[in-house]
Amino acid sequence: MKPSLWKGHWRDEGDAAYLYRVLAESEPDPQRAGIYRRLADVEDRHVRLWRELLEQHGLRVGEFRPSLRARALAWLGRRLGPKFLLPLLLSEEAREMKGYLGEYREASEGKAGETTLRLAKESAQHAETLRALVGGAGARGEPWHRTASGGFLRNVVYGFNDGLTANFGLVMGVVGAEVAPHIVVISGLAGLIADALSMGSSGYLAAKSEREVYAHEIAVEREEIRLMPEVEAEELALLYEAKGLEPGAARAAAAAIMREPERALAEKAREELGITEAAMSPLREGWVTGVATAFGAFIPIFPFLVLPHGAAVWMSFGISMASHFGVGAARSFFTGRGVLRSGFDMFLVGLGVAVVGYVVGGLITRLL
Repeated sequence: MKPSLWKGHWRDEGDAAYLYRVLAESEPDPQRAGIYRRLADVEDRHVRLWRELLEQHGLRVGEFRPSLRARALAWLGRRLGPKFLLPLLLSEEAREMKGYLGEYREASEGKAGETTLRLAKESAQHAETLRALVGGAGARGEPWHRTASGGFLRNVVYGFNDGLTANFGLVMGVVGAEVAPHIVVISGLAGLIADALSMGSSGYLAAKSEREVYAHEIAVEREEIRLMPEVEAEELALLYEAKGLEPGAARAAAAAIMREPERALAEKAREELGITEAAMSPLREGWVTGVATAFGAFIPIFPFLVLPHGAAVWMSFGISMASHFGVGAARSFFTGRGVLRSGFDMFLVGLGVAVVGYVVGGLITRLL
C-alpha cells in the first residue's frame, strides 16, 4: 500500500469522527446520541493509528481539519436532522470496510496489514450498528453487500442531473441551428416534458420491478419454510450465531421463531434475503424522479422566457454550467469523491454537452 493511500484513510476517518459528533449533536434521543459519540471516539483512534503509520514512514500530517465535503454534509445534517446523515454514514462505513479488506488481501503482513484488518472489522461493526439504527429499508442485509440507494435525496439529485444535462444539450443544439427564438423555447419545453416523463416512468418501472423480484423471493422462501422447516431453522440459527449469539441460544431463538410461519418468513426475508416491506413506493419513486428531472430541464429554458434572445443564450449557458458544478458537488455526497473534483467533472460534462450540441445543431442547418 502507498502512503498516499494511507493519508486518504486518515482524512476519511477524521471526517467520520467529525460527522458522528455532528450526528450526536442533532440527535434528540440521548441513548442514540451516546452511541454516535462512542463511534466518534473509535474513529479518533483510527485517525491516530493512521497518523502513527504515516509518521513511521516519514510522512508527518498536521492537525486534522474536516474536508469541504464533510463540512457541507454537517451543514445539511444540522438542518435536515439525523435521518439525512445516518444513511450516508452507513454507506461510508460499508465502503471503508470493503476497501480495508481489499487492502489487507494485498498486504497481509506487517503493521499495515494488521491495521487494515483491524479497521475492516471495526468498520463492519460500525456498519452493523448504524444499520440497526437506520431501521426499515436501511436495515436490509449486510450493508457492505448492497448498493445504498440514498432514497429520496438521491432520486432528486440524479433526476435533476439528467434533466439539466439532456435539455442543456438540446437547447444549445437548437441555438446552434440559428432558428427563431420561439423555436428554442418550444424545443426546450418539449424536451423538458419528454425527459421528465421518460425518467419518471423509468423510476416507476424500476421500483415496481424491484418489488416484483422481492415478492418472488418471498414466495420461494415461504415454500422452503413449509417444505423443509428443519433446514430453514438451521439457517436462521447460523445467521444468529454470525451476529454473536451463542450456538445454544441461537438455536433456541430460531426454533421459537419457526413455530410461527409468518413471523419466520418475515425474519428470513429480512435476515437472509435482506428484504423488508419499507421502501419508496413505485408511484412516489416515479413522481420524485420525474419532478426533479423537470426542474433540472427547466434551468436552460428559463432565461429565454424572461430575456432577449442574445442575453438569454449567455444567461442559459452561465446558469446551466453553474448548475452542473452544483449537481456534481451534490453527487459527491453519495459517491464519496471530493466536492470540488466531482463538481468540476460535471462542469466539464456540461461544457462538452454544450459544445457538441451547438456544433451539431450548426452542422445540421448547413447540411439541410
